[in-house]
Amino acid sequence: MLDIETTHGPIRGERIDMISVFRGIPFAAPPVGPRRWRPPAPPEAWTAPRDATRFGADCPQRTAIPIGSRASEQSEDCLTLNVWTPAARPNEGLPVMVWIFGGSFQFGSGAEERADGMTFARDGVVYVSINYRTGMFGFLAHPQLTAESKDGSSGNYGLLDQIAGLRWVRENIARFGGDPDRVTLFGVSAGAASISPLMTSPLAQGLFQQVILQSPGAFRRLASLADAEKAGAALDADIAALLALSAEDLLDRQTLIEPAVRSLTAPRILRLIRDSHVVPADDRDSFLGGRFAHVPAIGGCMEDEGSNAVATWPVRAREDFAALLDRTFGEDAAQGVQAYPVASDDDVASALGDLFGDTQFTYGVAALSRVFAGAGVPVWRYAFTRRRPGKGAPKHSEDVSYVFDRPELAPRGESDHRHDATDTRIAAAMHAAWVTFAKTGAPGSIEWPRYAPGTMSMLEFGDSLSLRTSWPLLPDWEPFSRTDGRSRPVRMDAFELDGAHAQP
Repeated sequence: MLDIETTHGPIRGERIDMISVFRGIPFAAPPVGPRRWRPPAPPEAWTAPRDATRFGADCPQRTAIPIGSRASEQSEDCLTLNVWTPAARPNEGLPVMVWIFGGSFQFGSGAEERADGMTFARDGVVYVSINYRTGMFGFLAHPQLTAESKDGSSGNYGLLDQIAGLRWVRENIARFGGDPDRVTLFGVSAGAASISPLMTSPLAQGLFQQVILQSPGAFRRLASLADAEKAGAALDADIAALLALSAEDLLDRQTLIEPAVRSLTAPRILRLIRDSHVVPADDRDSFLGGRFAHVPAIGGCMEDEGSNAVATWPVRAREDFAALLDRTFGEDAAQGVQAYPVASDDDVASALGDLFGDTQFTYGVAALSRVFAGAGVPVWRYAFTRRRPGKGAPKHSEDVSYVFDRPELAPRGESDHRHDATDTRIAAAMHAAWVTFAKTGAPGSIEWPRYAPGTMSMLEFGDSLSLRTSWPLLPDWEPFSRTDGRSRPVRMDAFELDGAHAQP
């Protein structure tokens, strides 16, 4: 199956080891020129077969961490997706998995080597990876953009790109042998953090039937549209002046919105925006109110979610850490000192990593798991603790190469490829669980009971597969439970929702 007629025109891919691969398929019009900050529009149709053997461009981005992208360039013309399919003909009804890449909403690529679709396609899944706009291009809001929008909103363009990609899947994936009613949406970090609001967005309902959230930054407060507009207007009150800037000039200005040391509890700009259109409310409020897609889910996190993210922060001494706790928790900072004790400067790095990981990732996994289970939604929770030979605790997004059954690939930003037979075995088990979930709605290839709040049952992917009922390394806790929207730095062995919010 090398030639396929999509809704917008014919494409020609290539055959690799019995798998048909199609790269760089446009799912939206290029968001360039006056379309830079507009919702994605359908691409212009074409008639001659379009070459689909090369990845499309990545969105313009800067990162000190090599992401392993196989795209040949960066360009604002970046709204493409890629498909790997084992099907020999259309309408085979195969399960579909759609990958949303991570990168703090600032960088990333659907062409990343770690997330190549061959392993899933070989196991009978039609696999899709989607590009979306990031950073200044994907999440800049501005009063003038809101005024010209028929929806009364701006920003969230990156999330709208993902929705457009999912609509393309809905309309086209049967032509690649997939079943549009058996779509599992999965992603890591910002990719997983996108999935939770997609579960609450009225624009995304019915576009997927299952989800897998790997280290989601969920249940964190989002910037309001008004606050995001204010940040955009501070760059320039005239949107025409910003439209006239080159991509490089825009990237130069990104640091004016994204500080080097971000707040752990306050909403972030250049991220998802609570705009009452794409994202109707903070996902915490939507989930606690039962206003979300009740679809089967897998969710989990890493043993060390935070240390890489804060490695360059200028927080080295005890007084630096105390000041951070004070800025983060205000009058409750004393509780933060108890939750994250620092006896000397030597303890700061570890405590800072734990604080970041708990607030940004571990908490979201715990919250989502409890809400899903309380609503009767099937959910399976995991913890990843496998340490590669000679390495320390696994860090944020290190599970990606295991999920894709590629343990020989080093984590992002590292050159150390060391792995052994244990890594091979854990990767095979994790990948098989993801595939089985996509096919059946449950990770039934291994013993993994559904999560229940009373037992906190979860599967640990460590040196072996084992069930556990607690997470003592990074305990569940509730940092955003106060009804006044402030934070409460209390770590707990058992996660409990704030009494002011009824559990669905």
